[in-house]
Amino acid sequence: MFDEIFILIIFLALFFTLRWAFRTLPEEKWQIIGCFPYRKLPNDYWKGWNLTWYGFFNAIATLFAVLMLIILLGATSTSLVAGLLILTLFLLICMPAARILAWKIENKQNTSTVGGASFIGILIAPLIVFITKLIGDNWFSFHISVITVLSTMSIAYTLGEGIGRLACISFGCCYGKPLKELSPFVQKIFFRHNFIFTGKTKKIAYAHALDGQQVIPVQALTASLYSITGLIGYYLFLKGFASIAFVLTLTITQLWRFLSEFLRADYRGEGKVSIYQKMALISCLYGLAVTFIFYEPQLNKPDLISGIAVLWNPALLLFLMALWVIVFFYTGKSKVTAALINIRLNKTEI
Repeated sequence: MFDEIFILIIFLALFFTLRWAFRTLPEEKWQIIGCFPYRKLPNDYWKGWNLTWYGFFNAIATLFAVLMLIILLGATSTSLVAGLLILTLFLLICMPAARILAWKIENKQNTSTVGGASFIGILIAPLIVFITKLIGDNWFSFHISVITVLSTMSIAYTLGEGIGRLACISFGCCYGKPLKELSPFVQKIFFRHNFIFTGKTKKIAYAHALDGQQVIPVQALTASLYSITGLIGYYLFLKGFASIAFVLTLTITQLWRFLSEFLRADYRGEGKVSIYQKMALISCLYGLAVTFIFYEPQLNKPDLISGIAVLWNPALLLFLMALWVIVFFYTGKSKVTAALINIRLNKTEI
């Protein structure tokens, strides 16, 4: 019963968070969270750089995914040190890959691609986990199950990217096609449930001038689908079906990535089928092969209470706080927007 209560609490938290976000984040004021002056100009103004809500929600998504991952690893008595080692190597590779692939595919140096990063992550995750398993078996006293760890990573990724879509809404990227260009049937479906972005510094405005227009809420569809899929995968894992949870979360996220590209208006590379869509299909096939290669029965049912208890560790809490700060500044410092700041005395308050 505790498993069901835990899943219900997470579901309600996600439901009300997403409901609020879908209503408010397309507004202009939800792009920039703060401006920091760094150079004074001759006219007494300061040049500044901006921190974005994009970085804030990315940091929240990463933190949430890592928390869910640690709980699942703890529930299966997987070594926390091994889990954090795998996680650190994974992030060190995937975070730079998100920008490098966007640069190579879209010719944009100051943007990121979650699709490209997830593809790289899916490719390297089995290798990282397998190497960690060999190290543990031969030099240390811990043993890990490759498919179990991969399942926890896939579930955590699915839940994390669900929240991560809020970053895209706030920045106005990964946006859908305008309703007026679509069929009457599609317009009828999204007549009441669509996004209207405001603000000239949002990507949807400066890239396609679609601000102020009704567009398909692709980010909301993705966030909702991924959150539900992640929770189903989480529940299956807790009931002892790690392999099924892995295949489910990986397949649904990558198939939706393929399909949702047809609903998007932002540039995703050349061709009717983008390179990101091809990556998604390859990921599905690769994931099925990995499941077959590393399959092993889940002998013990995970203990959720033991997994939650793992969080009460000062060193782990410091690691999580540091992770949030790093991700926030790495993804939140905007290079495509600038600030001109006037700092002066408020004489009426002296």
